[in-house]
Amino acid sequence: MVRFGVIGTNWITESFIQAASEIENFQLTAVYSRTAEKAEQFANQFDGAIDIFTDLHTYFQNDKMDAVYIASPNALHAEQAIQAMQHGKHVIVEKPMASNTREVQEMVDTAKDNNVVLMEALKTTFLPNFQAIQDNLHKIGQVRRYFSSFCQYSSRYDAYKEGTVLNAFKPELSNGSLMDIGIYCIYPMVALFGKPKKVYANAYMLGSGVDGQGSVMFDYNELNGAVMYSKITNSYLPSEIQGEDGSIVIDKISHPTKVAIHYKDGTIEDITRPQKENAMYYEAKGFIDAILAGQNESTVNTFERSLTTAAILEESRKQIGLPFPADKK
Repeated sequence: MVRFGVIGTNWITESFIQAASEIENFQLTAVYSRTAEKAEQFANQFDGAIDIFTDLHTYFQNDKMDAVYIASPNALHAEQAIQAMQHGKHVIVEKPMASNTREVQEMVDTAKDNNVVLMEALKTTFLPNFQAIQDNLHKIGQVRRYFSSFCQYSSRYDAYKEGTVLNAFKPELSNGSLMDIGIYCIYPMVALFGKPKKVYANAYMLGSGVDGQGSVMFDYNELNGAVMYSKITNSYLPSEIQGEDGSIVIDKISHPTKVAIHYKDGTIEDITRPQKENAMYYEAKGFIDAILAGQNESTVNTFERSLTTAAILEESRKQIGLPFPADKK
Protein backbone atom coordinates (compact mmCIF):
# COMPACT_ATOMS: atom_id res chain seq x y z
CA MET A 1 0.00 0.00 0.00
CA VAL A 2 1.26 3.48 -0.92
CA ARG A 3 -0.15 6.13 1.42
CA PHE A 4 -0.73 9.46 -0.33
CA GLY A 5 -1.03 13.04 0.72
CA VAL A 6 -2.15 15.83 -1.60
CA ILE A 7 -1.33 19.51 -1.96
CA GLY A 8 -4.00 21.47 -3.80
CA THR A 9 -7.70 21.13 -2.99
CA ASN A 10 -9.00 21.74 -6.50
CA TRP A 11 -10.81 19.84 -9.23
CA ILE A 12 -7.66 18.29 -10.68
CA THR A 13 -6.65 16.90 -7.27
CA GLU A 14 -10.15 15.48 -6.86
CA SER A 15 -9.88 13.87 -10.30
CA PHE A 16 -6.47 12.39 -9.45
CA ILE A 17 -7.77 10.86 -6.22
CA GLN A 18 -10.82 9.41 -7.96
CA ALA A 19 -8.62 7.84 -10.62
CA ALA A 20 -5.98 6.56 -8.19
CA SER A 21 -8.66 5.07 -5.94
CA GLU A 22 -9.19 2.43 -8.63
CA ILE A 23 -5.67 1.16 -7.92
CA GLU A 24 -5.48 -1.39 -5.09
CA ASN A 25 -2.16 -0.02 -3.79
CA PHE A 26 -3.47 3.55 -3.33
CA GLN A 27 -4.64 5.03 -0.04
CA LEU A 28 -5.35 8.69 0.71
CA THR A 29 -4.18 9.53 4.25
CA ALA A 30 -3.44 13.27 4.32
CA VAL A 31 -4.63 16.59 2.88
CA TYR A 32 -2.83 19.93 3.06
CA SER A 33 -4.49 23.29 2.62
CA ARG A 34 -3.73 26.76 3.91
CA THR A 35 -7.00 26.67 5.87
CA ALA A 36 -8.32 23.83 8.01
CA GLU A 37 -11.88 24.48 6.85
CA LYS A 38 -11.00 23.99 3.18
CA ALA A 39 -8.91 20.91 3.93
CA GLU A 40 -11.75 19.34 5.92
CA GLN A 41 -14.32 20.09 3.22
CA PHE A 42 -12.07 18.47 0.64
CA ALA A 43 -11.19 15.42 2.77
CA ASN A 44 -14.84 14.78 3.62
CA GLN A 45 -15.48 13.83 -0.02
CA PHE A 46 -13.42 10.66 0.42
CA ASP A 47 -13.56 7.56 2.58
CA GLY A 48 -11.03 6.57 5.22
CA ALA A 49 -9.07 8.21 8.01
CA ILE A 50 -7.57 11.34 6.46
CA ASP A 51 -5.38 13.70 8.49
CA ILE A 52 -5.65 17.46 7.95
CA PHE A 53 -2.63 19.78 7.83
CA THR A 54 -2.21 23.54 7.43
CA ASP A 55 1.56 23.66 8.03
CA LEU A 56 3.81 22.24 5.31
CA HIS A 57 6.75 21.42 7.57
CA THR A 58 4.53 19.34 9.87
CA TYR A 59 2.82 17.84 6.84
CA PHE A 60 6.04 16.47 5.36
CA GLN A 61 7.09 15.06 8.74
CA ASN A 62 3.92 12.95 8.81
CA ASP A 63 4.95 9.28 9.07
CA LYS A 64 1.57 8.08 7.79
CA MET A 65 2.34 9.38 4.29
CA ASP A 66 4.67 7.79 1.70
CA ALA A 67 4.00 9.95 -1.36
CA VAL A 68 2.66 13.38 -2.26
CA TYR A 69 0.63 14.57 -5.24
CA ILE A 70 1.35 18.28 -5.81
CA ALA A 71 -1.17 20.40 -7.71
CA SER A 72 -0.35 23.84 -6.34
CA PRO A 73 0.47 26.86 -8.56
CA ASN A 74 3.47 26.23 -10.85
CA ALA A 75 5.73 28.66 -8.98
CA LEU A 76 5.44 26.53 -5.82
CA HIS A 77 6.14 23.12 -7.40
CA ALA A 78 9.91 23.04 -6.96
CA GLU A 79 10.02 24.30 -3.37
CA GLN A 80 7.26 21.97 -2.19
CA ALA A 81 8.56 18.94 -4.08
CA ILE A 82 12.11 19.40 -2.82
CA GLN A 83 10.94 19.78 0.76
CA ALA A 84 8.81 16.64 0.45
CA MET A 85 11.65 14.59 -1.03
CA GLN A 86 14.07 15.77 1.64
CA HIS A 87 11.64 14.18 4.12
CA GLY A 88 11.75 10.91 2.19
CA LYS A 89 8.43 11.30 0.35
CA HIS A 90 7.92 10.22 -3.24
CA VAL A 91 6.53 13.04 -5.41
CA ILE A 92 4.24 13.23 -8.40
CA VAL A 93 3.89 16.85 -9.45
CA GLU A 94 1.44 18.34 -11.92
CA LYS A 95 2.70 19.57 -15.26
CA PRO A 96 4.68 21.68 -15.83
CA MET A 97 7.09 20.16 -13.34
CA ALA A 98 8.52 23.55 -12.39
CA SER A 99 9.03 27.14 -13.55
CA ASN A 100 12.29 26.56 -15.42
CA THR A 101 15.10 24.11 -16.18
CA ARG A 102 17.15 25.05 -13.11
CA GLU A 103 14.29 24.14 -10.79
CA VAL A 104 13.62 20.85 -12.59
CA GLN A 105 17.29 19.90 -12.33
CA GLU A 106 17.29 20.70 -8.60
CA MET A 107 14.24 18.49 -8.17
CA VAL A 108 15.86 15.62 -10.09
CA ASP A 109 19.04 15.92 -8.02
CA THR A 110 17.02 15.87 -4.80
CA ALA A 111 15.15 12.74 -5.89
CA LYS A 112 18.43 10.96 -6.57
CA ASP A 113 20.03 12.15 -3.34
CA ASN A 114 17.08 10.93 -1.26
CA ASN A 115 16.35 7.76 -3.27
CA VAL A 116 12.71 8.63 -3.91
CA VAL A 117 10.55 8.68 -7.04
CA LEU A 118 9.92 11.99 -8.77
CA MET A 119 7.53 12.13 -11.73
CA GLU A 120 5.84 14.81 -13.80
CA ALA A 121 2.10 14.23 -14.00
CA LEU A 122 1.67 14.59 -17.78
CA LYS A 123 -1.07 12.06 -18.50
CA THR A 124 -0.91 11.77 -22.30
CA THR A 125 2.19 9.62 -22.53
CA PHE A 126 0.75 6.92 -20.23
CA LEU A 127 -2.47 6.44 -22.18
CA PRO A 128 -3.07 3.23 -24.16
CA ASN A 129 -3.84 5.34 -27.23
CA PHE A 130 -0.50 7.13 -27.00
CA GLN A 131 1.15 3.73 -26.73
CA ALA A 132 -0.78 2.77 -29.86
CA ILE A 133 0.84 5.73 -31.63
CA GLN A 134 4.30 4.60 -30.50
CA ASP A 135 3.68 0.98 -31.48
CA ASN A 136 2.39 1.86 -34.95
CA LEU A 137 4.65 4.79 -35.83
CA HIS A 138 6.81 2.60 -38.08
CA LYS A 139 3.83 1.98 -40.40
CA ILE A 140 3.84 5.53 -41.79
CA GLY A 141 7.44 5.35 -42.99
CA GLN A 142 9.89 8.21 -42.56
CA VAL A 143 8.24 10.82 -40.33
CA ARG A 144 8.39 14.31 -41.81
CA ARG A 145 6.08 16.40 -39.66
CA TYR A 146 4.60 16.47 -36.18
CA PHE A 147 1.63 18.82 -35.77
CA SER A 148 -0.44 19.26 -32.64
CA SER A 149 -3.14 21.71 -31.66
CA PHE A 150 -4.63 22.32 -28.23
CA CYS A 151 -6.68 25.49 -28.02
CA GLN A 152 -9.18 25.61 -25.19
CA TYR A 153 -11.01 28.79 -24.22
CA SER A 154 -10.61 29.33 -20.49
CA SER A 155 -13.58 30.37 -18.39
CA ARG A 156 -11.04 32.38 -16.40
CA TYR A 157 -10.48 34.53 -19.48
CA ASP A 158 -14.00 35.89 -19.09
CA ALA A 159 -13.08 37.08 -15.60
CA TYR A 160 -9.82 38.49 -17.00
CA LYS A 161 -11.72 40.57 -19.58
CA GLU A 162 -13.91 41.89 -16.78
CA GLY A 163 -10.85 43.05 -14.86
CA THR A 164 -10.20 40.13 -12.49
CA VAL A 165 -6.83 38.45 -13.07
CA LEU A 166 -7.04 34.91 -11.71
CA ASN A 167 -4.08 32.57 -11.12
CA ALA A 168 -4.10 31.17 -14.66
CA PHE A 169 -2.98 34.53 -16.05
CA LYS A 170 -0.41 35.56 -13.42
CA PRO A 171 3.30 35.50 -14.35
CA GLU A 172 4.27 35.58 -10.66
CA LEU A 173 2.80 32.07 -10.40
CA SER A 174 4.69 30.91 -13.53
CA ASN A 175 1.45 30.55 -15.45
CA GLY A 176 0.18 31.31 -18.94
CA SER A 177 -1.01 29.48 -22.01
CA LEU A 178 2.33 27.88 -22.92
CA MET A 179 2.82 26.40 -19.45
CA ASP A 180 -0.78 25.29 -18.99
CA ILE A 181 -1.83 24.22 -22.51
CA GLY A 182 1.21 24.28 -24.80
CA ILE A 183 3.03 21.64 -22.75
CA TYR A 184 0.40 19.09 -23.80
CA CYS A 185 1.54 19.57 -27.39
CA ILE A 186 5.27 19.64 -26.64
CA TYR A 187 5.77 16.79 -24.16
CA PRO A 188 4.37 14.05 -26.49
CA MET A 189 6.65 15.33 -29.26
CA VAL A 190 9.64 15.01 -26.95
CA ALA A 191 8.53 11.50 -25.97
CA LEU A 192 8.32 10.48 -29.63
CA PHE A 193 11.24 12.32 -31.19
CA GLY A 194 13.52 13.62 -28.44
CA LYS A 195 15.17 17.02 -28.28
CA PRO A 196 14.78 19.34 -31.32
CA LYS A 197 17.74 21.14 -32.85
CA LYS A 198 16.02 24.54 -33.00
CA VAL A 199 12.97 26.24 -31.50
CA TYR A 200 11.03 29.20 -32.98
CA ALA A 201 8.25 30.65 -30.83
CA ASN A 202 5.74 33.48 -31.07
CA ALA A 203 2.72 34.46 -29.01
CA TYR A 204 -0.03 36.95 -28.31
CA MET A 205 0.75 38.53 -24.94
CA LEU A 206 -1.89 39.69 -22.47
CA GLY A 207 -1.65 42.84 -20.39
CA SER A 208 -1.08 40.78 -17.22
CA GLY A 209 2.27 39.71 -18.67
CA VAL A 210 1.51 36.13 -19.77
CA ASP A 211 0.73 34.64 -23.19
CA GLY A 212 -2.89 34.17 -24.16
CA GLN A 213 -2.00 31.98 -27.12
CA GLY A 214 0.98 31.06 -29.24
CA SER A 215 2.67 28.70 -31.64
CA VAL A 216 6.09 27.04 -31.73
CA MET A 217 8.03 25.53 -34.62
CA PHE A 218 10.73 22.88 -34.21
CA ASP A 219 13.57 21.61 -36.39
CA TYR A 220 14.78 18.02 -36.17
CA ASN A 221 17.23 16.33 -38.51
CA GLU A 222 14.58 14.56 -40.57
CA LEU A 223 11.32 16.26 -39.61
CA ASN A 224 9.66 19.51 -38.61
CA GLY A 225 7.36 20.11 -35.67
CA ALA A 226 4.60 22.66 -35.23
CA VAL A 227 2.29 23.26 -32.28
CA MET A 228 -0.57 25.69 -31.66
CA TYR A 229 -2.01 26.41 -28.24
CA SER A 230 -4.44 28.89 -26.72
CA LYS A 231 -6.44 29.77 -23.63
CA ILE A 232 -8.38 32.52 -25.40
CA THR A 233 -9.80 30.58 -28.39
CA ASN A 234 -11.09 27.11 -29.15
CA SER A 235 -9.84 24.81 -31.91
CA TYR A 236 -11.48 21.68 -33.26
CA LEU A 237 -8.53 20.48 -35.34
CA PRO A 238 -7.04 17.05 -34.66
CA SER A 239 -3.31 16.55 -34.29
CA GLU A 240 -1.29 14.64 -36.87
CA ILE A 241 2.01 12.86 -37.43
CA GLN A 242 2.84 12.83 -41.12
CA GLY A 243 5.04 10.17 -42.68
CA GLU A 244 6.01 9.39 -46.25
CA ASP A 245 3.70 6.33 -46.31
CA GLY A 246 0.79 7.74 -44.30
CA SER A 247 -0.31 9.93 -41.41
CA ILE A 248 -1.47 9.18 -37.87
CA VAL A 249 -4.48 11.34 -37.01
CA ILE A 250 -5.07 11.96 -33.28
CA ASP A 251 -8.39 13.39 -32.14
CA LYS A 252 -7.01 15.22 -29.08
CA ILE A 253 -3.33 15.39 -28.19
CA SER A 254 -3.93 15.97 -24.47
CA HIS A 255 -6.25 12.96 -24.18
CA PRO A 256 -6.28 10.76 -27.32
CA THR A 257 -9.46 8.70 -27.55
CA LYS A 258 -9.46 7.98 -31.29
CA VAL A 259 -6.33 7.30 -33.35
CA ALA A 260 -6.19 6.21 -36.99
CA ILE A 261 -3.61 5.77 -39.73
CA HIS A 262 -4.51 7.29 -43.10
CA TYR A 263 -2.31 5.58 -45.68
CA LYS A 264 -1.33 7.30 -48.92
CA ASP A 265 -3.33 4.74 -50.95
CA GLY A 266 -6.51 6.00 -49.27
CA THR A 267 -7.03 3.17 -46.80
CA ILE A 268 -7.61 3.88 -43.13
CA GLU A 269 -6.56 1.71 -40.18
CA ASP A 270 -8.19 2.36 -36.81
CA ILE A 271 -5.54 1.76 -34.13
CA THR A 272 -7.64 3.05 -31.21
CA ARG A 273 -7.34 1.07 -27.99
CA PRO A 274 -9.78 0.83 -25.06
CA GLN A 275 -8.90 3.06 -22.12
CA LYS A 276 -10.48 4.28 -18.91
CA GLU A 277 -12.56 7.45 -19.01
CA ASN A 278 -10.52 9.07 -16.22
CA ALA A 279 -7.17 9.31 -17.99
CA MET A 280 -5.32 10.15 -14.77
CA TYR A 281 -5.59 6.49 -13.73
CA TYR A 282 -2.65 5.57 -15.95
CA GLU A 283 -0.24 8.21 -14.66
CA ALA A 284 -1.17 7.35 -11.06
CA LYS A 285 -0.55 3.66 -11.72
CA GLY A 286 2.75 4.40 -13.46
CA PHE A 287 3.89 6.41 -10.44
CA ILE A 288 2.85 3.77 -7.92
CA ASP A 289 4.46 1.02 -10.01
CA ALA A 290 7.74 2.98 -10.00
CA ILE A 291 7.60 3.27 -6.19
CA LEU A 292 6.91 -0.43 -5.71
CA ALA A 293 9.71 -1.30 -8.14
CA GLY A 294 12.21 0.76 -6.13
CA GLN A 295 12.98 3.14 -9.00
CA ASN A 296 13.97 6.82 -8.87
CA GLU A 297 12.06 7.74 -12.01
CA SER A 298 9.31 6.59 -14.30
CA THR A 299 10.27 4.70 -17.43
CA VAL A 300 7.64 6.74 -19.32
CA ASN A 301 7.81 10.28 -17.93
CA THR A 302 11.57 10.19 -17.42
CA PHE A 303 13.85 12.83 -15.95
CA GLU A 304 15.32 13.40 -19.42
CA ARG A 305 11.91 14.08 -20.97
CA SER A 306 10.95 16.50 -18.21
CA LEU A 307 14.28 18.32 -18.48
CA THR A 308 14.05 18.52 -22.29
CA THR A 309 10.48 19.82 -22.13
CA ALA A 310 11.44 22.37 -19.46
CA ALA A 311 14.30 23.60 -21.68
CA ILE A 312 11.92 24.01 -24.64
CA LEU A 313 9.41 25.91 -22.51
CA GLU A 314 12.15 28.15 -21.17
CA GLU A 315 13.59 28.91 -24.62
CA SER A 316 10.09 29.58 -25.97
CA ARG A 317 9.42 31.98 -23.10
CA LYS A 318 12.64 33.86 -23.84
CA GLN A 319 11.63 34.29 -27.47
CA ILE A 320 8.11 35.55 -26.71
CA GLY A 321 9.25 37.76 -23.82
CA LEU A 322 7.72 35.93 -20.88
CA PRO A 323 10.03 36.07 -17.82
CA PHE A 324 8.97 34.67 -14.47
CA PRO A 325 10.09 35.92 -11.06
CA ALA A 326 11.31 32.36 -10.44
CA ASP A 327 13.91 32.81 -13.21
CA LYS A 328 15.76 35.38 -11.08
CA LYS A 329 16.19 33.21 -8.00
